[in-house]
Amino acid sequence: MFSIPVIHLLKDASHELHLKLIAGKEGLKKRITIPRIQKPGLALVGNISNLHPGRIQVLGKAEINYLSSLKKADRNRITEKMCCCDIACFIITRQLPVLPEMVKACDRHDIALLSTHLLTSTFVNRASRFLDETLSASTCIHGVLLDVFGVGVLLIGKSGIGKSECALDLVLRGHRLVADDIVNVKKKPPATLFGTGSEIIKHHMEIRGLGIINIKDLFGISAVRDRKFLEIVVELLEWDPTAEYDRLGVEEQRYTLLDVDVPLIQIPVRPGRNLSAIIEVAVRNHLLKLGGYHAAREFQERLSKEITAVDEKQKREEQMMELLE
Repeated sequence: MFSIPVIHLLKDASHELHLKLIAGKEGLKKRITIPRIQKPGLALVGNISNLHPGRIQVLGKAEINYLSSLKKADRNRITEKMCCCDIACFIITRQLPVLPEMVKACDRHDIALLSTHLLTSTFVNRASRFLDETLSASTCIHGVLLDVFGVGVLLIGKSGIGKSECALDLVLRGHRLVADDIVNVKKKPPATLFGTGSEIIKHHMEIRGLGIINIKDLFGISAVRDRKFLEIVVELLEWDPTAEYDRLGVEEQRYTLLDVDVPLIQIPVRPGRNLSAIIEVAVRNHLLKLGGYHAAREFQERLSKEITAVDEKQKREEQMMELLE
């Protein structure tokens, strides 16, 4: 099960959650295991059956007003019951006043109590995006990720086969680099993959003989992007004269990554082959397939019809010969 500590929620800057710690500092080590955010609801009247461990509990205006209307003894009893459910943390929205009973209970049970000035709906939307991204399945791939004609293309192959050189040529043709060498791939449920580059080497590329170059500085901001959905995997292979390569393209190969099947194209590498042009054509062909046009299968159907027509003509001729005899 994927999980993150509550402190990641507090430190995140990209989603503008604007959180601050009120109480329960030790609770920042607790882990969030469920990406869906919950409002306590029935738990405020003592029914804690729907409170799940590892889940964020959000208290908005209605919840705080209700708790404030209760007697002190009832507030103590309810907050104690909720804190015993091993929830991930409490978050109070709209910068509403924090009840002393909650502060004491959170400190006592080591549950982080956080506050934000955001409206409840705004916070839930932003926090849900943060959790979807951080709690999703992920992996690292050795390769190059590019945006070619708006399609995310992952180049893979053994070290030194020419992935970075091919990617550089595609950048020169006006396409965009996402990541070189290390591609961080995450799964967005149910079956979508997107890739990003490492923060340390983002926008950089290694070219043997030149060393490290910065694509953004060399070609401008239009030559790079931070993330891209992964739609095609292109594998560069060493040319093997004894191997049989697909010459029609009727049967489609698949590459499985994080339990998601992605179209795979295998391109043998040899001197004189223009790999960047082949990849551009592969992407254009992929877009045609998405539009319902499959050139290889259409060619096969036409060929089958021609063969059938020739066979039928030959049969008729044989029947005519038999009649004449």
